[in-house]
Amino acid sequence: MPNWGQVMFQDAASSVMFQLISFHDHALLVLTLVLTVVSYALLALMVNKHVNRYIMEAQTIETVWTILPALILLVLALPSLRILYITDEVSQPSITVKTIGHQWYWSYEYTDFMNVEMDSYMTPTSDLMPGDYRLLEVDNRMVVPMQLEIRMLITAADVIHSWTVPALGVKVDAVPGRLNQIGFTTTQPGIFYGQCSEICGANHSFMPIAVEAINTKSFMNWVSNFNQ
Repeated sequence: MPNWGQVMFQDAASSVMFQLISFHDHALLVLTLVLTVVSYALLALMVNKHVNRYIMEAQTIETVWTILPALILLVLALPSLRILYITDEVSQPSITVKTIGHQWYWSYEYTDFMNVEMDSYMTPTSDLMPGDYRLLEVDNRMVVPMQLEIRMLITAADVIHSWTVPALGVKVDAVPGRLNQIGFTTTQPGIFYGQCSEICGANHSFMPIAVEAINTKSFMNWVSNFNQ
């Protein structure tokens, strides 16, 4: 969860989100260097009055200001393409969870187990327990084992939704008639909240997502006791 007044990302709960935050910091560092050089050049032009009779034939300057931006773009593009590949890669998932977006709630189906499926509605304010987050808590959390790769199959039953959990670095559109896929691995136990990030209707802001990551033994106990 973010804190009050927080301006940066939430704490990373997956390796992909950690790399996204690292790339963000890397890009900001490059941007800071570029702005510093450009600001110094503008200030020097305003303060100094240099006259150079060879300025019309400055092949060296033109070479520098052509090659240098290309190198900067390369420094940004290579890590970006690497992370783009990682976010789209699903290697050997341990569990598959199918998510269906409805107006305005989520349905989860654990396809590896028999009869483990549920609907996840937002908990009304009047039913919240002490410590629950208003507009983010749900009646049925999506429970996953930590440190195991989870494959999400995401679709929608009516309009376009978007299954988004910032702490996990996951944001996938749920499109009717289309099955999108993404994988993630939680690095620590906890409850990670998200919301639908697509403007899907009047109650768009009232279909939250709650992912609860627990250890493998507790997850198997949860599956065994699900229908009891």
